[in-house]
Amino acid sequence: MKRTPRHFDKIVAFYRAQRRMPSHSEIAEMAGLKSKGTTYKLVNRLVALGLVERDETGRLLPGPGFQGLPLLGTVEAGWPSPAEEELLDTMSLEEFLVDRPDSTYMLKVQGDSMTGAGIMPGDMVLVERGVREKDGDIIIAEVDHEWTMKYYRKRGGKVWLEAANSKYPPIHPEQELRVAAVVRAVIRKY
Repeated sequence: MKRTPRHFDKIVAFYRAQRRMPSHSEIAEMAGLKSKGTTYKLVNRLVALGLVERDETGRLLPGPGFQGLPLLGTVEAGWPSPAEEELLDTMSLEEFLVDRPDSTYMLKVQGDSMTGAGIMPGDMVLVERGVREKDGDIIIAEVDHEWTMKYYRKRGGKVWLEAANSKYPPIHPEQELRVAAVVRAVIRKY
């Protein structure tokens, strides 16, 4: 694992407080650097590590690893076991959840038809468009001019949508079924 420069936390804190990246002179001040050359080397190291990027004008932008959260290890979901905290890596949630950023978006869930699949009202679903749905996928679809999220079911030549709540009957399209996206993840904030 590559070592993160020790002043990077100050840059992250600045970004979160100011909602913008610091200038080279602000980085020099944060890091206690007097030389523009030393500051330039620090910034180049941050770029090489993927922590920051430069736009076409040379201004700094947060890089792919900039918003990463520490991955400290695993937790036992069965019987309790001794655990030690160990920094394994850092990972951004976007990096973990999104394979194709240009084809991915989020939707807020309304209704209770998918509670049996663990998708509750108020949850956010991360969906990906442009992928081929298959039997058993949870999809976002327009069925007979109405939008819904359900299981996609296909047997032989027959296609229908199925809720994950027994109080809702299966939906058999009468006119048309257009699949817009496949659900890739559910996000719930406690």
